[in-house]
Amino acid sequence: MADADEYIKYITERFVQYIETPKEERRRSRSEARSARGPWHVRWFGMAPASIAMWWNNRRWRSFKDKLSVKFPFRQKQVK
Repeated sequence: MADADEYIKYITERFVQYIETPKEERRRSRSEARSARGPWHVRWFGMAPASIAMWWNNRRWRSFKDKLSVKFPFRQKQVK
């Protein structure tokens, strides 16, 4: 029974604290918390989408560099 009383006391304190803070301050703190969060795809799926995007972009860049070396042979790296 003591646990329930402590829980009710805790909830009441939190509610009173919420009510006593001005509305603008609550909005400001919510917007700051939202801006501090990461993108939704990272929150939902972790780093997998970011790593796939990095791989995909690198793959496209390598393909572009290969096409450049065919058009402009002097741009090829010199092997020593």
